[in-house]
Amino acid sequence: MEVVISGILTVIGLVMLCFGGNWLVSGGVAIARKFRISNLVIGMTIVAYGTSTPELAASIAAAGEHSAIILGNIIGSNIANVGMVIGIAAIIVPIAIQKSVLRKEIPIMLGVSVLLILISIDGELSNYDGILLLAGLGVFGYYTFKDVMKQRQENKDDVPQGGENIYLKSIGLIGLGVGLLYVGAILTVDNAVILAKEFGLSEKIIGLTVIAIGTSLPELITSIIAIRKGHGDIGVGNIIGSNIYNILMIMGVGAALGGVMISADVYFDYAIMVLFSVALLIGLKTGVINRMMGVCLTVGYLVYLILTFFK
Repeated sequence: MEVVISGILTVIGLVMLCFGGNWLVSGGVAIARKFRISNLVIGMTIVAYGTSTPELAASIAAAGEHSAIILGNIIGSNIANVGMVIGIAAIIVPIAIQKSVLRKEIPIMLGVSVLLILISIDGELSNYDGILLLAGLGVFGYYTFKDVMKQRQENKDDVPQGGENIYLKSIGLIGLGVGLLYVGAILTVDNAVILAKEFGLSEKIIGLTVIAIGTSLPELITSIIAIRKGHGDIGVGNIIGSNIYNILMIMGVGAALGGVMISADVYFDYAIMVLFSVALLIGLKTGVINRMMGVCLTVGYLVYLILTFFK
């Protein structure tokens, strides 16, 4: 009976994710237009923060005693964001993206991934490592703020239509979207873990697969909705921003609260995370992630899941 209830609650969580993703994108696009900010930046900030709330909640809950879940959740989510989210979204609709992303945002994503690997060499992410990652979040936030102010200055003559009502409606949509994504992800993840334990999966595998996929569902739903609406920059910006926040903010908070132990076999997952990021960089060189690239990313992710279960 418990398995049946968990299955029903998982479906309810998925429905909430769909509605939440739709409202978050709608509110984010409206905010971008009102404040004369590009969709890419909105995707990397408001939308990315919103869709990363499930990872943050899961990591805070697992801090200390269940640090293996934190590590698996973050690495697994970053791999899923590129392999599953970008892959599936590109299969549905080819994704066009600004080439400026190649010069700045994706290299930053790769850079923070390498930073995580370097501070893991001693076998632990200590409280000080967590503080270092959170300091990196501050630097990235400052960089993003400067980019926003530059865009507002460049678009100062582009005055959007509408007044305070549009602003309040947009904030309301974003708030409702984030709330539904949060509750929907918690319902989905918690009940998926119950189902997974019925099959005897370990904490690390649950973190790398079930929880990682579950907490990546907001990114998946939000990115697909954004791309189908013609806002590819929001879809890709959401993934890049989420991957950066996952390491700097969520791993930073998890390590700062209780430290995270690093096992030797995690370097395989680190390598896959970097490999998928490099694949995204290569795929975007033409300015479009086509369906073939989407198929390659999705198949690559499925192969990774199979290897994870049997390694």
